[in-house]
Amino acid sequence: MSADQGSTPPFLPFALPEIGEEDIAEVVDTLRSGWVTTGPKARRFEQAFNEFLGEPEIECIAVNSATAGLHLALEAIGVGPGDEVITTTHTFTATAEVVRYLGADVVLVDIDPATLNIDPALIEAAITPRTKAIVPVHYAGLAADMLTILDIARKHGLRVVEDAAHALPSTLEKELIGTMGSDATVFSFYANKTMTTGEGGMLVTRNPKIAARAKVMRLHGINRDAFDRFTAKVPSWYYEIVAPGFKYNLTDIAAALGLQQLKRLRTFQTRREHIAQAYNEAFADLPLILPPQPIEGDTHAWHLYVLRLEDECAVERDLFIEQMFARGIGCSVHYIPLHLQPYWRDRYQLTPEQFPHSQKAYERTFSIPLYTAMTDTDVQRVIAAVREIALS
Repeated sequence: MSADQGSTPPFLPFALPEIGEEDIAEVVDTLRSGWVTTGPKARRFEQAFNEFLGEPEIECIAVNSATAGLHLALEAIGVGPGDEVITTTHTFTATAEVVRYLGADVVLVDIDPATLNIDPALIEAAITPRTKAIVPVHYAGLAADMLTILDIARKHGLRVVEDAAHALPSTLEKELIGTMGSDATVFSFYANKTMTTGEGGMLVTRNPKIAARAKVMRLHGINRDAFDRFTAKVPSWYYEIVAPGFKYNLTDIAAALGLQQLKRLRTFQTRREHIAQAYNEAFADLPLILPPQPIEGDTHAWHLYVLRLEDECAVERDLFIEQMFARGIGCSVHYIPLHLQPYWRDRYQLTPEQFPHSQKAYERTFSIPLYTAMTDTDVQRVIAAVREIALS
């Protein structure tokens, strides 16, 4: 008997970035260059992202998180005290907290139970004279119903900022999210996303005024590009502060990682989709609701693979997760909705009854491992565990 026969397999985490030698070499090159903060590679990353989107008129502004990008976008469209911004309760707090940064109020609405995305009909019902903007979230990588949402926004004269933290490279009617005509779209490059810069994000917009404002506000409200000032061949030390800005710039170290990750994004998505389809086939006969699929011909980013327990499933959600962990497999829950979080619950006097679909999804969903570094053996291990628990 060999030494490893009968040994416990290593813990399989819920998420893990795929970092290759090309990524490491690009970051090392940056370190050796002496330019480690925002500089030439951040600019190259912005340009490469623009090329990926395929529309030259779209401006890409690299930032140190998607949260920063959402804050900049809402600030640039003029959200402020007295305004309301509509978004979904079924999201991470960052989507809503940036509204409060600006002194505006958040109006939360429920999700469509079929897609787990924000319900457009509920958006329209929530509009008041104070409503300034809508922030749809593309949950788990499935595009929200942007065509309807944009129609609602145009009808009521509202702005739209997309929280696309999960949605790279998702499409709707074969158009990439980020190119569909909203005022701005914000992507995330956090460690567990479809590509990563460690921490980071990208704000994209066709509106030159939004882009100009975001560029000023992402670095202290300085009226000149810091990269230009520090690389100029003539004295160029003078600058002016034109607004009380923020510290939201992306470093060249992070951008270096992004440059190489972006080159492999399509490959990453293909692998994620392959794993998701393996799960779909393996779980089809279980008392589980599988993730909603994209419209025929469209791309799901597959940032998350979220399972919902059918009412007849004998195992409760929390116990299901505990039993997965007991088998050495990490899981998570996306999300504990905002209406259950003390700050949002208490500020707006929210109750679960106001959000029945999000509440039920929270009580019955969990996310299983889905990342490109998973081997086929890892995938089969997850499948075996889910099947064993679901049928117990």
